[in-house]
Amino acid sequence: MSEVIDKVLDLAKRRGIFWLSYEIYGGVAGFYDIGPVGVRIKNRIVELWRKYFVKDNGDFVVEIESPMIGPAKVFEASGHVESFTDPIVECNNCKRIYRADHLIEDILKKSVEGLKPEELTRIIKENNIRCQYCGGELGEVRLFNLLFTTNIGPYTGNLGYIRPETAQGMFTAFKRVYEATRQRLPIGIAQIGKVGRNEISPRQGLIRMREFTIMEIEFFIDPEDNNIENIPLYRFKDTKLNILTASEKEKDGKPQEFKLEESVREKIIIQPWMAYWMAVASSFVKALGINEFYFEEKLPYERAHYSKQTFDQIAVINGIKVEISGHAYRGDYDLSRHMKYSGQDLTIFRKYKEPKMIKKKTVIVNNTKLKDKELRKKIMELLNGKSAEEIEQMIRNNVMIDDKPLSEFINIVEREEKVHGEHFIPHVVEPSFGVERTLFLTILSAYKEKEGRVLLSLPRHLAPYDIAVFPLLEREELIRKSVEIRESLSEKYEVLYDDSGSIGRRYARADEIGIPFAITVDPQTLVDNSVTIRDRDSWKQVRVKIDDLKISLEKLFRGEAFNKIGIEVNDSNE
Repeated sequence: MSEVIDKVLDLAKRRGIFWLSYEIYGGVAGFYDIGPVGVRIKNRIVELWRKYFVKDNGDFVVEIESPMIGPAKVFEASGHVESFTDPIVECNNCKRIYRADHLIEDILKKSVEGLKPEELTRIIKENNIRCQYCGGELGEVRLFNLLFTTNIGPYTGNLGYIRPETAQGMFTAFKRVYEATRQRLPIGIAQIGKVGRNEISPRQGLIRMREFTIMEIEFFIDPEDNNIENIPLYRFKDTKLNILTASEKEKDGKPQEFKLEESVREKIIIQPWMAYWMAVASSFVKALGINEFYFEEKLPYERAHYSKQTFDQIAVINGIKVEISGHAYRGDYDLSRHMKYSGQDLTIFRKYKEPKMIKKKTVIVNNTKLKDKELRKKIMELLNGKSAEEIEQMIRNNVMIDDKPLSEFINIVEREEKVHGEHFIPHVVEPSFGVERTLFLTILSAYKEKEGRVLLSLPRHLAPYDIAVFPLLEREELIRKSVEIRESLSEKYEVLYDDSGSIGRRYARADEIGIPFAITVDPQTLVDNSVTIRDRDSWKQVRVKIDDLKISLEKLFRGEAFNKIGIEVNDSNE
């Protein structure tokens, strides 16, 4: 596993895809610069995600942007201040700190995700796991909060946090977005943005970072509307999901294949909309060039504090298994918490098809017996925020006010009322991808070696450049013609022009960054106005007229067979 990852890391550094940040100071773990080639691939991945998740679902998904930094109250409400933790353990001798669960997994080769600190401590002691640096004894496992803290403004008491996910910005803006989008559910709020997590042991390049970009949707639904007919599952009628269920996982089973509707009917996926977004994620990941993956259900103790059910989408690349996306059914946890902490109403009104007559208890205050202002104030403070049912229970319990029963001043009466609907808190389904991790896995999947050379066999729509244009020789007339071709093609395609070094070296450089096709201008071009087109993956070349070049390229990008585009030629410059 490490060998191929090391090769990808080397390629990424050499070809300007990504590298460790602050290299001149020795680098800082968990922070990476995305280079000029990497940014081009990354941007195309982001646009591809936007197509699959936002544009193709434009009837019910919109996109917003929210700040990276939020006041402490937001993350107290979200549960991150309390629950966003990882287990750490310190060497008693050299004071080196490890992430406890990762250390155990690396040594014992078994998952201990989600276990409590005391359970991890017991495993470390029983297996005599020691410091990997000095061999010293390890201490007790404790929890470490992953939030980056900051101050908002010049005052030290105004605590803020860098968001660890983009989600909270969508939750706090939910009502505003709902009102701006014709007040209807379901509504998905998408966001692409930077986040920070103070990871204990960032590793494996872009797989685990301290600052990265997230692409995610918070999809708000009516929890009572579970009619499959209202969900466009028909778009994925032939889709099958490979799912490792929690029950199979507990007995070391394997993923099983389920039809999409079957996974919903049999409650393998408890929320139908989550099945829909898992199907979208499947299509998206295949478009990245990753064809082997499955969804692994997290066990209850592995799930985040907000989750009712979670699936990790696990990509399998050359035997390497890495999470590429997460899918969580968050229930009403987030909106209900923000309602509680902000005091704002984030409910939605559900209108009944027909009005209903319901019995409703009402609190009646006996004003004739409450002329004393102090007594009235005491009673109002006692009743503040309580429901009629709670107050009725207080009367049954014979609660006293100034030595008099509460029932002397308060009555509860039951009346019939016609109601036209009810308020409810929407539930949320969340599909989430890390951009840099997706970039890394896309490159890992595309990495190939052929005859001692490296090529990046990216899907054509993800390549940093669509086409490369090369003059074969450094002759003025060839360079002039190459520049003309580049300018003509640049109207439609991303084009790289390169006239430095031998043609073989230029082909190799283009292969290593994944350019699908290279056009070469050679002396024959000046004779018959033709050029060669070279295919990245097969290294085959065909000769076409410049007048037919745009049509030939259109055919290639539509997927037409390479040998049907022009006359195949042999090239001795490879």
